[in-house]
Amino acid sequence: MKFNTADLYKEVLGIFDWLIEIRRDFHRNPELSTKETRTKEKIIEYLKEMGIEYSTFINHHGVVAIIHGSKGGKTIGLRADMDALPMEDLKKTPYSSSKKGVMHSCGHDAHMTILLGAAKILNNHRDSLSGKVKLIFQPAEETIGGAKPMIEDGVLENPKVEAIFGLHVSSELPVGKIALRYGQMNAQSDTIGIKVKGTSSHGAYPHGGHDSIVIAAHIISALQTIIARDVDPRDSAVISLGTISGGAQNNILAEMVEMGGTVRTINPTTREMVLKRVQEVVTGVATSLGGEGHLNIEEGYIALINHDPLVKLVEENSIEFLGKENTINISKVSLGVEDFAYFTEALPGVFFVLGSGNPDKGIVHCGHTQHFDIDEDCLKIGVMMQILNTLKALGGKIK
Repeated sequence: MKFNTADLYKEVLGIFDWLIEIRRDFHRNPELSTKETRTKEKIIEYLKEMGIEYSTFINHHGVVAIIHGSKGGKTIGLRADMDALPMEDLKKTPYSSSKKGVMHSCGHDAHMTILLGAAKILNNHRDSLSGKVKLIFQPAEETIGGAKPMIEDGVLENPKVEAIFGLHVSSELPVGKIALRYGQMNAQSDTIGIKVKGTSSHGAYPHGGHDSIVIAAHIISALQTIIARDVDPRDSAVISLGTISGGAQNNILAEMVEMGGTVRTINPTTREMVLKRVQEVVTGVATSLGGEGHLNIEEGYIALINHDPLVKLVEENSIEFLGKENTINISKVSLGVEDFAYFTEALPGVFFVLGSGNPDKGIVHCGHTQHFDIDEDCLKIGVMMQILNTLKALGGKIK
């Protein structure tokens, strides 16, 4: 298996307009987690056009496809997530979301496009491949974690995947750059739900009750003290509350306040300590102010641990293709979470960051924001990187 980098990149450039068309179609037609019906249909449509064997699942909208090389060898996996977020797209572009309150603000439209592009080129060279390539289109990354159900449904078996590659665009990183990290890449997360129960009374006579809103305010402040004073400054953790609701009348003290958020930690010992302290704060503060505090903890995504030999493979490919100056080693673990972690828990894998930002074009907004966009030049770079990663992992020689 011998390939030439320059020739491969010419092929990628030859499908660049096609990539843009696909990405913009996905971006205009986003679908929320577990509702990716049209997205699934479009992926299948493209796979059929390429003549690539595929299969679907009963319990979710995932799609898996296989490119069969002409010779025996390993099976390498490539994964892309499919779902969008419940946000209003405020961009003014021809490809802005056509669905009110739904937006591809995390770049999954780009991830799917890159996987389809890599599939197209690799499939064109299937007669030269030694092994197989499994293409995994995964739903529900943003909510329930679609990776686990796909793994439970056997997506990594028949044929057994021996290594897997995933990527994520970032418009905080300039287009033309790759960022990666050896070892732990992302944190672990837990979802917390807090209920504060007080005693209702008239706003004119607050002494007749216990104001749950005041209690909740004290809890919010005290939770941040955990990060400031209980977590080792050399470590890292974050408690974020994203929702709060309570009360029905301006002149009545609320009996109940509900809050929701996340706890993100890097190591298990810190996680155990932080969750214990959250419980103590919620119950202790509420009790001291005459109310009751109840905490519910739901375990979220596990930490994402990269497989170092595969990180080295991606790093070498990036240096060869983009240059050492455009290949960045990330110094700190990200407190963001990613369910690709379940793939790297199950088998050797690597998750890396693809630069998609361009300040000259105003493309600087981070993911999960209403003005998020990508410089579409990142599509051809992402496709090329995944082609190189796959070929090297299959044992190919590239000059």
